[in-house]
Amino acid sequence: MTGQSTVLAAEVPFPPKVEDFYLPSILPWGEHSVWLTKITALLWISVAIIIIFFLVSYRKPQLVPTKKQWIAESMYGFVRNNIAIDMLGKRGINFAPYLTTLFVFIFLMNLWAIVPIAQISPNSHIAFPAVLAVISYVMFIYIGMKHHGGLKYFKHALIPPAPWFILPLLIPIEFFSTFLVRPFSLAVRLFANMFAGHMLLLVFTLGGFAMLNANAWFLPFSLVSWAMTIALTFLEFLVICLQAYVFTVLTASYVQGALADEH
Repeated sequence: MTGQSTVLAAEVPFPPKVEDFYLPSILPWGEHSVWLTKITALLWISVAIIIIFFLVSYRKPQLVPTKKQWIAESMYGFVRNNIAIDMLGKRGINFAPYLTTLFVFIFLMNLWAIVPIAQISPNSHIAFPAVLAVISYVMFIYIGMKHHGGLKYFKHALIPPAPWFILPLLIPIEFFSTFLVRPFSLAVRLFANMFAGHMLLLVFTLGGFAMLNANAWFLPFSLVSWAMTIALTFLEFLVICLQAYVFTVLTASYVQGALADEH
């Protein structure tokens, strides 16, 4: 009986864990010490896809756009009109290229989570959302200092129009919310959603195999588990789109706050 239990335990896949996100090298040597893992490969593939797609789409622009040109123009037009201009007005056109790049890059990086074989988003590692958040963070501070001047910007950001006796309480709150919470929330929101989505897909996919390996009579439960995986994949696609949109909108919102003349 003990031997049979040992065999069954060996056949059942291990439950998903945090270590599943630290992938080994895809090169034939090294483990975690070599930088080229599936995660970094997906990052470089994403960058290559975006650069090549936009270069090819706009290589010979036409008055009546081709399909590739129409897709590229639609993505740029969506971000420019619905995020940049809506949030920043006419001067949002100046930020539309960066915001479009940000949106497309995050969307493609997220999309790997539901692509067969890849099946993991680089954004499920905190390092990638953290770098994107730092870029947006540095950008909105730089823009605010350039627009207002250094001292005036920090005065504008930290000192709200309130009675003087309450300022000792409000200034630390403003500093915490503006210069600490914003980059942290940008990074953690994107990371947590992609991490949780990947874990859910792993749980239901591996759960189906685990029940089937434990007992053949559990096949109906395995089918239900795999059906849930398919349903969650569609839900994950919505999360992928939403997180790219939210990150871009919040970045535009922070730039708007940096440029605003009033607090």
